[in-house]
Amino acid sequence: MTPVDATVRRAERADLLDVVRIERACFTDPWPYDAFERLLGESTFLVAERDDAVVGYVVADVTPNHGRDIGHVKDLAVHPEARECGIGRTLLRSALARLRAADVAVARLEVREGNDPARSLYADEGFEPARRVSGYYRDGEDALVLVVDLAEWVEGG
Repeated sequence: MTPVDATVRRAERADLLDVVRIERACFTDPWPYDAFERLLGESTFLVAERDDAVVGYVVADVTPNHGRDIGHVKDLAVHPEARECGIGRTLLRSALARLRAADVAVARLEVREGNDPARSLYADEGFEPARRVSGYYRDGEDALVLVVDLAEWVEGG
């Protein structure tokens, strides 16, 4: 794996077209433009930029839960030509660090059961399976709901 040579920063309106292009290149059932537009104010909507181009993004948010807020990593993608160099891991860690700084206790996400590269990344970062959701995706594939306790999560290993 080559070292990460990308800068992570908050997403801006000017990034949305690039984000949507990456979303369409990565997913068979992509989010529409307005879904990203609605999340622009989130401190955990981050982009990775390399050579003045957006090459990946992560979107997360916080749900209040009786004093034990829950973070939700909603979407994470890296352009196919920018994969295998740690950008996804860097984006995930950046989002989790921001969630933890916001006093979020637990973070969760859904991942396709058959997405082995993503499942491996999430396991490396301390996510553990909580449950399976049958037929979660439009094509009928199941999702695994993964969770990580952010009080115990150690950034970078």
